[in-house]
Amino acid sequence: MTMSAQSLTQIKRNEAGNLFSGIEGCDSCPIRHRAVCSLCVGDELAALERIKFYRSFEPGQPIVWGGDRMDFVASVVSGVACLSQRLEDGRTQMVGLLLPSDFMGRPGRDVVAYDAVATTKVKLCCFRRQPFEEMIRKVPHLSQRLLEMTMDELDAAREWMLLLGRKTAREKIASFIAIIARRQAAIDAGPLNGRITLELPLTREAMADYLGLTLETVSRQINALKREGILELSGKRHVVLPEFARLLQEAGDDSDGGWIS
Repeated sequence: MTMSAQSLTQIKRNEAGNLFSGIEGCDSCPIRHRAVCSLCVGDELAALERIKFYRSFEPGQPIVWGGDRMDFVASVVSGVACLSQRLEDGRTQMVGLLLPSDFMGRPGRDVVAYDAVATTKVKLCCFRRQPFEEMIRKVPHLSQRLLEMTMDELDAAREWMLLLGRKTAREKIASFIAIIARRQAAIDAGPLNGRITLELPLTREAMADYLGLTLETVSRQINALKREGILELSGKRHVVLPEFARLLQEAGDDSDGGWIS
């Protein structure tokens, strides 16, 4: 007896977002080559399939609040979420972005340190925490990839400290746009040459908060980059880069392209 299409696609809403049954195959996953499961094969993928499910979130919808218990870990399949931390007096600071293929959650710790809120429409490929932690101990490919991603995240955090502490406002804006362009190219497996089209994941106000700038400074620097032909704008977030190398020069990066976070 086969399950009906209606049963397969039934959606259950809970506090964390829309919950989908894990009916999508890994072979068609757009982040397959970069996600935590990228080194897994055969029986390893089959084991992950058995413990996975999907959740989706609308823009502005919280994924999890800092201090809450989280019974799953996840890879971002599509969309962007922002991570922020709150002080006791209510002040908040954006401390990171989750982009496609990024890993969310910390094995071995079920209490979340940061707020995570969807900036755009977000889809997560989630794994139940306890069986995922058991797989880490048993599957070398999974633990190896998780270690690689953790070290990449550490490198990115160190580079971000440099950006916030030493780069000019113009370099910060150019660096941020370059990061988004590199991540898009990595997911699409496309080249970073010719005309590059991308959507900025943050509003200018959110970008100012993330980069430690004022809204006026962000707008002024973006308009200056536009006037000089380094980027083209269409709408509030649609950006075209005629020549990526020129953007890197403004970002203060070397010819290797710096970091991709």
